[in-house]
Amino acid sequence: MIQTMQEETDRKTAKASGLLEVQRLLVVEGDPVQYELILRSAESAGYRAVQVKSCAEAVERLKLERFSCITLDLNLQDGDGSMVINEMASAGSRVPVIVISGMDAASRRNLRAQARRLGIDILQSFPKPVDLAALRISLANLRSSKAGLPNVHWQGEIRN
Repeated sequence: MIQTMQEETDRKTAKASGLLEVQRLLVVEGDPVQYELILRSAESAGYRAVQVKSCAEAVERLKLERFSCITLDLNLQDGDGSMVINEMASAGSRVPVIVISGMDAASRRNLRAQARRLGIDILQSFPKPVDLAALRISLANLRSSKAGLPNVHWQGEIRN
C-alpha cells in the first residue's frame, strides 16, 4: 500500500498528541462543485479527501491505497457506482460507503440491497444536493466509532 509522507506525518502527530488519526476519504464524484462541498464537510469532520472522477479510477485507488470511507456517486462518466461496489466485493474490500447521488431513491435502495448481498456496508444514502450537516455528522460519527469513542453529534451539531 502506498502511504504518502504527509499521511505518515499526520499519523505520528496524531499518536503523539493523543488525537484521533486523520482519516482518508475517497470521494468518487465527477462534478467539481459537489466534490468541493463534500471536501469541506469531510475536512470539518477530520478527514483528508482524495477525489476520483470515474469507476476505473476508484477501483485503481482502492487497490493501491487504504481509505477509511468512500463517498460514491452512482452516475459516473464510465458507468454506475454499482461497478465500484462489485469490484470492492471481488477484492475483499470492506471499506464503508456513503452514497451521494442524484439518482432516485429506488436506485439508491437497489444499490444498498446489492451491497448488503456482497458484504459491503453502506452507512448512508443521500440524495443530491447532499445535506452537508448530515454528511458531516455521518463522517464524524464513523471517525469516532473507529476510535472506540461515542458519537460526537448533539442536536444537529458537531462537537469536538
